[in-house]
Amino acid sequence: MAFRGWPWLLLSGRQNSLAKVWRSRRGGPSLCWKRRCHWSAGKCLDPEVRAFLEENTEVTNSGHLTPEIQLRLLTPRCRFWREKPDLWPYGDPFWAIYWPGGQALSRYILDNPRVVKGRSVLDLGSGCGATAIAAVMSGASQVLANDIDPIAGMAMILNCELNHLNPFPITIRNIINSEAGNWDLIVLGDMFYDEQLADGLHHWLQKCIRIHQTEVLIGDPGRHQFLSHSIHSQLHKVIEYSLPECTRQENYGLTSSIVWSYQPSNSLDN
Repeated sequence: MAFRGWPWLLLSGRQNSLAKVWRSRRGGPSLCWKRRCHWSAGKCLDPEVRAFLEENTEVTNSGHLTPEIQLRLLTPRCRFWREKPDLWPYGDPFWAIYWPGGQALSRYILDNPRVVKGRSVLDLGSGCGATAIAAVMSGASQVLANDIDPIAGMAMILNCELNHLNPFPITIRNIINSEAGNWDLIVLGDMFYDEQLADGLHHWLQKCIRIHQTEVLIGDPGRHQFLSHSIHSQLHKVIEYSLPECTRQENYGLTSSIVWSYQPSNSLDN
């Protein structure tokens, strides 16, 4: 199977393995902001990993909703687009696809910098780091990017370099179900692909909102797992974007992506 099968694998079942990893890496007690971070500005990358990522991804700012942001992604011009996925040596590179929910969130933040300006922002399931980068570009006072894949963390540092930004703090610890962190804003895209993971997100986000009055924005193109979950009844549609043709092709018919504001009831029992 060509590497371009990754979007299909995620949509059709491969997401279950990633969801199990999210569920198994339980978060412990909340630590202070800096202690939570595995990488920070100035962190050196493993030269071998850097070389591999630079050789096997393409720097691009086309085919997605945010041409202002350059990213290292897997594209049809990359070797591993044609190779068997199992030959990729570092585990499933979900971070190397710029997913529709993340694109919508990043576009919205760039167009509406007031949403993040002067605020602390957690980018949950950050992947390639595009939404965190958009938050930095738009004036966020603090940005923490979270992804359980350490290679995603390394890719984010490379993407910061591409966009002439100092790397923001990055954590690879699963913080879902940990003590609620005190962020002004949590953003997450394309995370609702497994019911049990979605349930955990639902309750953890509710807790963050109840304890710290955190604002939550969710990006999703309308996948069945998201639309059918009970969280959907507590969302307010903020804006919908038409997806570029390239993104449509990679996501098998999805034509738009939506930013939602999560506004749960006061009860944590929903």
